[in-house]
Amino acid sequence: MSFCCGASMIGTKGTLKHMRTHIHNVPILFCPVCHRVEIHYLIENEYEILAEYAHGDGAAEVDFQDYVEQEGKALYENCVNHESEDPMEVVLSQIDISLDLLTFAKQIGDEAWENELKTRLGMLSGRRNKLRQRRTSV
Repeated sequence: MSFCCGASMIGTKGTLKHMRTHIHNVPILFCPVCHRVEIHYLIENEYEILAEYAHGDGAAEVDFQDYVEQEGKALYENCVNHESEDPMEVVLSQIDISLDLLTFAKQIGDEAWENELKTRLGMLSGRRNKLRQRRTSV
């Protein structure tokens, strides 16, 4: 499981830009709180090799799936949430995890971590409220 700012990152595929080349369908991890994106650690080497070759060839766009075999790699087995899930369920799951971590931070007396978690919970609550607003206005 990958974490960013204490939130569990969501497993998905995305398009990344390497110099002038756009590489589509790259397995990534996405933070729902701060929106940080990381290349999945199981394919980092393959991504770097493909990106360098594609840039060297002057390709404007490349599809990661066309060049890198991903069969047998359990890329998203350890992800708590996935992009295909309902956004509200993802946010609620992240809130639950953050609340559990906050309880633990209080037990061990880590005030800095408590403050980080409270900030994160504020951000997640704001996202939850926006999702609720969208659902009621549709």
